[in-house]
Amino acid sequence: MAYKPKAPETVSDINVTPMVDIMLVLLIIFMVITPMLTKGLPVDLIRARNPRPMPDDEREDAVEIAITRDGKLYLKDQPVKLDEIASKVKDLISGRLDKTVYVRADSRAKYGDVTKVVDEVRAAGVDSLGLITQTLQRSAAGITP
Repeated sequence: MAYKPKAPETVSDINVTPMVDIMLVLLIIFMVITPMLTKGLPVDLIRARNPRPMPDDEREDAVEIAITRDGKLYLKDQPVKLDEIASKVKDLISGRLDKTVYVRADSRAKYGDVTKVVDEVRAAGVDSLGLITQTLQRSAAGITP
């Protein structure tokens, strides 16, 4: 009698190891890329109930000024002094059709600092000024802070 090899039995279980490998790689990719998606400086934005949508603030060439809670000013992620804002903004918006400047103020920034920045931006000759806020989430019980 000749030896006849038999095929192994079929396994009806699902092999999840490749799926787990793919999920771990995706998790690592998202963990690395997510911090890079934050545009501008991370500030705790002021919350508003009825903000006006401003989709143009997400553009790469948008002129944006950030005010941190300790009063530091940043123009496009570069530190700037208050007396330099008008000239630098004027240089950035010259030759543009859309002369809009966006201000991202921390919710704990001093009101006086924000108004000084707005005055300097207005002195630069901008057409419109956008104050970036965060939308309050509405829940069934009311508005959550």
